[in-house]
Amino acid sequence: MIKAQRIEGAGGKISATGGIGRGGGGGGRIAIDYQQMQDVDVFVNGGDSLGCPQNAGAAGTRFDVLSKSLYVSNNYKQSKTDTVFLTFPLRPLWGNLVVEQSARVGVPLQWSRIQVLGTVNLSSGSCLNFGNAKIPTSQSELYADDYTMENSTLTVNGALWLVSKMFTLKQSKIDIVAGSDDWMVGTSTVEASNIAYVGGGSEIRSNANLGVHGQGRLQLQGYGDSIKAQRLFLSLFYNITIGPKAVLQAPLKSSSSIKSEITAMYCENNFCPMEVLRPSEDCNVNTSSPFTLQICRVEDVNIFGEVSGSIVHIQRARTVTISPEGVVSATALGCHEGLGKGKSGKGRSGKAGTGGGGGHGGKGGDGVLGDSRFDGGITYGSSELPCELGSGGGNPGLGSSTAGGGLIVVGSLEHPITTLEVFGALSANGESSSEVGSTTEAEVEGLGGGSGGSLLLFVASILLGNGSLLSTGGGNGGLGGGGGGGGGRVHFHWSKIPTGNEYMPVATGEGRIVTSGGISRGAGFHGDHGSITGKECPQGLFGIFCEECPVGTYKNDTGTSKDLCRRCPPEKLPRRANYIYVRGGASEPTCPYKCTSDKYRMPHCYTVLEDLIHKLGGPHLFSLLMLCVMVTLACVLSVARMKLVGNDDFSMPAATPHGPQIDHSLPFLESLNEVLETNRDEDSESHIHRMYFMGSNSFGEPWHLPHSPPDQIAGFVYEDAFNRFVEDVNSLAAYQWWEGSVHSILIMLAYPFSWSWQQWRRREKLHRLQEFVRSEYDHACLRSCRSRALYEGLKVAATPDLVLGYVDVFLGGDEKGPDLPPKLRQRLPMSIIFGGDGSYLFYYSLDSDNLLTSLLSQAVPATMWYRLVAGINAQLRTVRQGSLRTTLLPLITWLETHANPWLFEKGLRVDLAWCQATASGYYQLGVVLNDADEVPDNFQPLDMLTVPRSPGSASSGGYKKPDDGQRIRRRQSWHLSPSYSSLGISRRRIGGATLDVISVKALEDRHYNFFPLSCLLRNIRATGHQEAVGLVVSLFLLVDLTLSLLMLLQFYSVGIEAVLIIVLVLPLAALLPTAAGLNALFSSEARKSTGLARVYALWNVTSIVNVLVALVIGFIHYSLEVGPGYNKAPAGQSNTEEGSWWFLPTLLLLTKHLQARMIDMYISNLEIHDRSLYASDPMKFWDP
Repeated sequence: MIKAQRIEGAGGKISATGGIGRGGGGGGRIAIDYQQMQDVDVFVNGGDSLGCPQNAGAAGTRFDVLSKSLYVSNNYKQSKTDTVFLTFPLRPLWGNLVVEQSARVGVPLQWSRIQVLGTVNLSSGSCLNFGNAKIPTSQSELYADDYTMENSTLTVNGALWLVSKMFTLKQSKIDIVAGSDDWMVGTSTVEASNIAYVGGGSEIRSNANLGVHGQGRLQLQGYGDSIKAQRLFLSLFYNITIGPKAVLQAPLKSSSSIKSEITAMYCENNFCPMEVLRPSEDCNVNTSSPFTLQICRVEDVNIFGEVSGSIVHIQRARTVTISPEGVVSATALGCHEGLGKGKSGKGRSGKAGTGGGGGHGGKGGDGVLGDSRFDGGITYGSSELPCELGSGGGNPGLGSSTAGGGLIVVGSLEHPITTLEVFGALSANGESSSEVGSTTEAEVEGLGGGSGGSLLLFVASILLGNGSLLSTGGGNGGLGGGGGGGGGRVHFHWSKIPTGNEYMPVATGEGRIVTSGGISRGAGFHGDHGSITGKECPQGLFGIFCEECPVGTYKNDTGTSKDLCRRCPPEKLPRRANYIYVRGGASEPTCPYKCTSDKYRMPHCYTVLEDLIHKLGGPHLFSLLMLCVMVTLACVLSVARMKLVGNDDFSMPAATPHGPQIDHSLPFLESLNEVLETNRDEDSESHIHRMYFMGSNSFGEPWHLPHSPPDQIAGFVYEDAFNRFVEDVNSLAAYQWWEGSVHSILIMLAYPFSWSWQQWRRREKLHRLQEFVRSEYDHACLRSCRSRALYEGLKVAATPDLVLGYVDVFLGGDEKGPDLPPKLRQRLPMSIIFGGDGSYLFYYSLDSDNLLTSLLSQAVPATMWYRLVAGINAQLRTVRQGSLRTTLLPLITWLETHANPWLFEKGLRVDLAWCQATASGYYQLGVVLNDADEVPDNFQPLDMLTVPRSPGSASSGGYKKPDDGQRIRRRQSWHLSPSYSSLGISRRRIGGATLDVISVKALEDRHYNFFPLSCLLRNIRATGHQEAVGLVVSLFLLVDLTLSLLMLLQFYSVGIEAVLIIVLVLPLAALLPTAAGLNALFSSEARKSTGLARVYALWNVTSIVNVLVALVIGFIHYSLEVGPGYNKAPAGQSNTEEGSWWFLPTLLLLTKHLQARMIDMYISNLEIHDRSLYASDPMKFWDP
């Protein structure tokens, strides 16, 4: 005993060592009470044994009074002799216990307790032994705040209760050897409230029950680290980590009473212990527990190594993670016999034998040896909550049988695992014959394979990583014909399967689940496959993992079979709809669906148009309603038009007025000369000749005059000056290139605007020519001095349609010559050219101004001439370019039956002719006036007609009635006419010829209409009943507008792009017909109304292009199935949209065609008031 305030020295030593001898002496005891010690070593080691160098004397002790710490140290001298501790003080407790430097401490009492306030530290090859190895029934307790072992050993012969806050093992071993089945002796406990660390190849081993508890973290570092026991319980830790190649194992491979007890519980009885499904809430060591290895009340379990046991149970955990190298195994740890053990027997020779495979989830394969066959084991247990161990295969020899797979239970009914993450393996496979050791090779080769065990997983969710494995496969049979073991059972019991909007997948990943039977490596049979089951899924979910039923199916029953996911009734799926994913799967036959586009409206996925139709009662009621509305509105429009415009019914024939006024049967054929004040009477008294412009005053065929002066005026003009005048006029009449370009562009974009543009430019051109002749030109070509001085003698005019232009030549008053101006008879034959060009807008017409009427009044009364002109114009309305050969025949016939018989009495006749052909082939039509007794050469009427007698012919005596049957066959050459300068025999040729029923067939007929749909526009004869026609036009106008809007609504379902294309190709044409029609119907002036009606007709026909574009878009979209908006009909359901998309465009196309016909009737009634002009009886024509 040394007591000092300070102990100092330079290499000093305090020693109580044992002496050296044949047997070394034991170390002594030293107690030191000091405050400070410096550079002084203390030795209490035993002495060396010369007779046994490996067994030096036992270590002595050193006690520090200040820290109350006991040190046991043998200064690294190897010894097999313990330093014996009998008792440890409890009051007061010592501070620390340090066993070091190869010291051995023995605590031999039956019951002993070591308790310190600080640390128990074993290091440097030291050893602490409890109890007596010969009587391993001691009960030992060890309490410390910090328990540390490093390169040391703790041996317990009996039971150990170790309690510490910090528990650390490094390269150390705790070996607990219990020699009694008594609970007190057979159960050991290690508690570490903070951290328990096992590393550096350390091992905790017990041949009985072992509990490891704590509140912090338990970590097995890695290779060589293990905790093994016959029954092992780990609980109450926050985290357990089993490092790579670390091992948790229970039971030990060696047999024991505990192992036999547990296996007998499962292998001899066909029932599931209650503790498997509802284990005790107490997670301490429970000797009645059916589990060999249990991990309980642990937040997180991370397995990077191996967890092995016959019955492994992990419960009351939050997350269990098995890494790719981690394994939880019960392979070959099941029953060696069991309920499904395979049968076995010897062959005929009595030497070799074979056995069938063990059965469990699947029947074991039969063993075959020669012609002998031994049945494999039967199936047993439940597939819903499997908790049985696998059975062994048939054993024909004396060696060990193959064992079945064990049982692995994760979670429980009340406390399922929140998340199970498997990247490695969970296996409870049966044992194969090649894995069994035996006394003879023949015995091994004949063994049947063991059956697979059970995996019972009570989890909320599971993640199966790529490469993960869940396996309860059967073991393989031997080469001697042993049968393969049957597969085991795997069951997933989901704690809560979210449904509806709360659904979350309970299983994800790509792992493998194996329950296949083992194979026979000989002539035996393979084992049958086991079972993989899951908890019955609620409505909408199916399969082992309770996945959502595929889109388009529903499940309204509980169960796992995929057949329960029935196909949704196709009749309940609207067209233009697709089944959609719904969270939690569909649980009702009315499966969720969504329209293929946002343009369709739920719940029926109607287009905007269809939605409107069905809201108004369906197609039939909608059509009837729309018809009633449109008829009502048409009547309202018609009444409003009559109130605002007046009655425009011209059904009754109008009497031809007599006197000098113009017949208004054709009120719009008056000459533009009247407007331009060229109808003065004095003009007719000095008129010499009318020169017609060649060409149609179009951008491609402008007006132009021939350079050589006609013979009729050759004596009144200077030829050179006249040619210069013609050059100036032709130059002014020509159009600029940009004018034609604008016209071409408008033809392509908006044809009615191109007509308006052309008429504007024509009018400007006429005004420019008139201004030039009237004010700018000095009339130098005229021989009359008076005309040159007064800028008179030449006047430019045109027909109202601005197609035909002409230049009138007048006398100046100072010319000398007889019979000036020439009379009508002197001008014969005289041609009068028709205005217009035979198109819809500019039909042929005979324009008779006052000058021409005054000239003809020399032979024909004005009223008769007006009536004749009205009749010719009525016939000319139906003559159209492109069909001249057929449409001119009625006019030729009419001239022979209605005109010439009455003109004959006046000494005249009129014939149809063509003249003034241009270089491009354009020619003009007109009539030729000639003497009545001259018939054109080769002229043949439609029939050899008898000339009827005209009214008043009997009294006038001007015409002698021919005998019955006498035919008119006079001849003439109208193209030769007298020169006004020579007044007689000189004649010239006019470019042209007369037309009869024969020559008209050879007439060259050219098409000048660029408008592609001009065939729908016709000038027809007046029909009368204008009020009814106006009502029908109003109705068609409203129908057109309604159908156009409905069609656009329909194609909105294709896409807004489709609507824009339809509206913009051609621009404005889709919707302007309605505005143009209303403008025409409510125009009060007849002339203006006719022009507006023609514009209305143009817009109507132009809009057909838009309808055709709609048909093309519809064909591409629906028939060719091209476009993002196209929706295919569901399987088993026809797509009615494909079959009826064309209905509205086609109906609109038909409406526009009929509307065009009605507009033609409306215009004809406006332009022809007197329908007697079409009388087939000449008498009724001349005297209506």
